[in-house]
Amino acid sequence: MSTDPGLPDSWEYTLQVPCDPLAPCIARRTLRTIFEEHGLARVAETAELLTSELVTNSYRHSDGPASVRVRREGKGSAVRVTVWDTNPALPGLQLTALPREDAEEGRGLALVMRCADSWGGFALRRQPQGLTGKLVWFELGGDEARDGKRGGPGGTAA
Repeated sequence: MSTDPGLPDSWEYTLQVPCDPLAPCIARRTLRTIFEEHGLARVAETAELLTSELVTNSYRHSDGPASVRVRREGKGSAVRVTVWDTNPALPGLQLTALPREDAEEGRGLALVMRCADSWGGFALRRQPQGLTGKLVWFELGGDEARDGKRGGPGGTAA
């Protein structure tokens, strides 16, 4: 864990991954490094798990690359992890029934719902730059979110 007092309070990293079975592993390892080096080891494992689930969904349900963005706006604020992929279809949300523990599929978003301090997602309509797809995001580790409450879905911009 880094304790370098020269680290900035606000930071952002972006990782581009191909539509490839190695993408979840690479994203997971990258996220762990970012969280540990910025002194956020206490939430690194959760960030790693949730990012892996979202990137796995991207790999399974999209035919193009994905992008993972990790951003913190300042000391004490939550870290937001956003995953973009080329498929504009949002994952189905069944808020009343969580998948069985031994289920092979359908657990990713349920984990995000249970473990993130807040989360959300939205489809991107064709942008002037040609960008389409969707963004799914979650937040962890903000000082103000440490009361044990978990957030719900939201649609704020990533």
